[in-house]
Amino acid sequence: MGRRIGDAEAELNLPPGFRFHPTDEELLVHYLCRRASHQLLPVPIIAELDLYKYNPWDLPDKALFGTREWYFFTPRDRKYPNGSRPNRSAGRGYWKATGADKPVTPAGYSRPIGIKKALVFYDGKPPKGAKTDWIMHEYRLADANRSARRNGSLRLDDWVLCRLYNKNKGWERIPKVETDLTEDSFRTPESDIELPDLDDLGHEGVDMNRSSGAAQLPPAAPAIKEEYDWYSDLNLEDLQNSFGPF
Repeated sequence: MGRRIGDAEAELNLPPGFRFHPTDEELLVHYLCRRASHQLLPVPIIAELDLYKYNPWDLPDKALFGTREWYFFTPRDRKYPNGSRPNRSAGRGYWKATGADKPVTPAGYSRPIGIKKALVFYDGKPPKGAKTDWIMHEYRLADANRSARRNGSLRLDDWVLCRLYNKNKGWERIPKVETDLTEDSFRTPESDIELPDLDDLGHEGVDMNRSSGAAQLPPAAPAIKEEYDWYSDLNLEDLQNSFGPF
């Protein structure tokens, strides 16, 4: 289960009215550069996890902060051991790049310090995945050493910074329940109550003979004669004679 946003905010001890809407330059200079060099962040507000192990709709519950946008530090792995192409598989689908990469050059810098890439999540296996409304902006450092490591590690980047959001603003109002017509899908808190076997329905008070294993039924209750059973006492011959010859 993910952490509740209220609990995370209380732990962060944020000032009243705090809003986290950093620019591309601020994300790179004050957060990604600091995280990559093991420095303290201005505020510990960005969760660290392997983003590519999850579906995007599962990630908001794992964020430390945010209601419409969520931020994560995540490692990236190579698609192939000796290549520089990242592995974009994630959860039950994959992330696909869209548009051109954007160099990010903060004021006072003579060259870009990072690259911003936009990606869209596709549900399913490539190339036939279904496009979703989940968007991710990935920020990576421009001068990071991405040479293949001698120990055969697939790690491409120790850390990149990702901003996640859904372009459908009403997505959170859609029930996040997948239809599953299995037995477990109908379980309720009462499902753990032990119920009698269906074969015993209608035989209340059935007693099992423990020595033979045979069911001992209770003696039948005496029949109750209803008022409308008067005809059961009539003799058919007497009834015919009462009408006489036709």
